[in-house]
Amino acid sequence: MIYYAAMKEKKDIQAVVVLSGGQDSATCLALAVRKYGAEHVAAITFRYGQRHSVEVSFARRLARRFGVSVHKVVNLDFYASLTSNALMSDIPIKRKKGASCPNTVVEGRNAIFLLAAGVWGKSLGATIIYTGVSQADFSGYPDCRAVFIRAQARMMRLAMEWPFKIVTPFMNKTKAQEWAIASKLGILDVIKNETVTCYNGIPGAGCGKCPACRLRARGLEEFEARAREFS
Repeated sequence: MIYYAAMKEKKDIQAVVVLSGGQDSATCLALAVRKYGAEHVAAITFRYGQRHSVEVSFARRLARRFGVSVHKVVNLDFYASLTSNALMSDIPIKRKKGASCPNTVVEGRNAIFLLAAGVWGKSLGATIIYTGVSQADFSGYPDCRAVFIRAQARMMRLAMEWPFKIVTPFMNKTKAQEWAIASKLGILDVIKNETVTCYNGIPGAGCGKCPACRLRARGLEEFEARAREFS
């Protein structure tokens, strides 16, 4: 505990947000800033060969918009040498019959992102890591489940002897509920127009065809139809 306290005094960052530039992470960033204050929040973004790499530019803009203390962009150029998927190549995006998730799944992505965020976060004295994963309304990715997040947090605490807590505000929220949160935060237009959720790299409403766009659109439609219930 003495070691923790000494590290905590080293910096004034309390939370690190894994910021992709999409709907989920942008809303996470707003929640973290609201809770801790922009001066106590850092954001980290990864460039890993994703076909929608334009999201990195949008992540930079979001970090500036919300005034976070520091924003780091990390290159993971090695990723494409380890795995193949539709998100990191130009092969058609699809879900095979009987498959639990589409071929956009990037094996181990959240494990690597969270570990890297933790390594950097510890150097800043932060113990809180935000990520926008959800198991309630998602494409079936195994590293979006609560059981994974619990295991990852335990692994990071053991690996670095640091009291990490991984915060997942949307773990049991639908996309409609997430849109409602953005509305209550007063950032509905920001999320609608200044984020990139689309796997084809089209901002805002996106291509309307990929799995990410369909989830986003379905949630927005439900939120708008039931806006009074969410207020």
